[in-house]
Amino acid sequence: MKTLMTFAVVSLLTMTFAQISLAADRPNVLFILTDDQRYDALSCMGHPHLKTPHIDQLAEEGLLFKNHFCTTSLCSPSRASILSGLYAHTHGVSNNFTEYPTEMISFPLRLQESGYNTAYIGKWHMGEKNDDPRPGFDYFVTHKGQGKYFDTEFNFNGKGRRIVKGYYTTVVTDMAEKWISEQKDDKPWMLMLGHKAPHSFYLPEKKYEHVFDDVDIQYPETAFNLEDKPAWFKKRLDTWHGIYGPLFNWREKFPDKSPEAVKDFARMVKAYWGTIISVDDSVGRLYEFLEKRGELDNTLVIFTSDNGLLEGEHGMVDKRTGHEPSIRIPLVVRYPGITKPADARVVEEITATIDFAPTILDICGAKPLKKVHGSSWKRLAEGDTTDWRDSFYYEYNYEFQFPYTPNVRALRTAKWKYIRYPHGDGSPDKHMAELYNLKKDPAEDKNLINKPYHAKRVKELRAELDRLIAEHGDGKPDTMPVDQGIKSGLPDKDIR
Repeated sequence: MKTLMTFAVVSLLTMTFAQISLAADRPNVLFILTDDQRYDALSCMGHPHLKTPHIDQLAEEGLLFKNHFCTTSLCSPSRASILSGLYAHTHGVSNNFTEYPTEMISFPLRLQESGYNTAYIGKWHMGEKNDDPRPGFDYFVTHKGQGKYFDTEFNFNGKGRRIVKGYYTTVVTDMAEKWISEQKDDKPWMLMLGHKAPHSFYLPEKKYEHVFDDVDIQYPETAFNLEDKPAWFKKRLDTWHGIYGPLFNWREKFPDKSPEAVKDFARMVKAYWGTIISVDDSVGRLYEFLEKRGELDNTLVIFTSDNGLLEGEHGMVDKRTGHEPSIRIPLVVRYPGITKPADARVVEEITATIDFAPTILDICGAKPLKKVHGSSWKRLAEGDTTDWRDSFYYEYNYEFQFPYTPNVRALRTAKWKYIRYPHGDGSPDKHMAELYNLKKDPAEDKNLINKPYHAKRVKELRAELDRLIAEHGDGKPDTMPVDQGIKSGLPDKDIR
């Protein structure tokens, strides 16, 4: 009898230790996703005014990706690419009103199948009117549409809706800490935390409303250097997405081209920065929370955004275009399992939103997705850069609800940017293309497309763009809407 009891105790202890070992070998995942945060809106990426010490700490103890991009600069398509590892033309979420396909596997589903507890808390934004739980998550808290910076109504795992008083960033951070605190040691967990910030309409916490009052903000120089740019740039100036337009309600009377109107633009930009300070506070809270729980070093912490944002460059606000502030986004990663804090490094290689799904599954030892367009950057984190991509392509399709940007197909290499604007019906492009030497002209100010000495280069870049489109095209033609031209009307209020 005593022998049997001893055997049972030993077996139980062995099983418990095995479970703990399994959890230790498979890291937790905290995926922090902001909305519309451009690549340089971090102090670790060189911002001259915005200070983000807690996000910087992640970079100082892990990985700072200097050249990370979205494959479509629009909320829903980019979020679907993060989940699936696929371009928008394949996963099918090509606008902000389309649901993630229920039959399409995602990395959260794979983690769930492999024994992870999974959760999503915050802004989901795939399906404007739907706040119900989605496949792949054991716990799901979101809201309809964009949500509000203050007092948002959340749907709690499909079991009821209620308004949660307080500032959005603080509220979802509270929810994240609560859910993590309920997890057990015998199973790893994965939490995606979706911030509203810094998406319009920008409203900082009261304590951060005046942080940048003394900063002088003017329109960027590129806003006025449009003579060598496509004609649609000028048509966009007075619209919802132009610097002379309403600026997401920061300007009451528009269009306003007066020199004094820059004050409205400045107030908008300062408010945008202010919302990011609260996000940095949230990152600091979660870092300290995981450290106190003893889980920090066994958690893959990823900080990123869905797409970038134009702050007046080329006379534009919002995103969608193929220019750097629109497509280039932050990526900071901390996980000692692949990069010890003493070996923190900067990654210069080109990475993209389509890389998240294969990377996370690779690091977590889960079954890979059968088909992805992206690649795992785990080996980049470990210092192996051999045979990594040296170019990627960007796609955006004209939206009838937001008719301020043509169809876009662009190629980005370490040195060059080539952008073309297909009409959508197979006819010759009706908009001027763009070519920039990013090493000499990082602001993309001087369009070289019509310089005769670059004709051969343009041909080569166009061939590479076409090759990548075909390679990721699943054997199908590159289809898109027909460009209906730049419109000046405002979008419907319920979709802004």
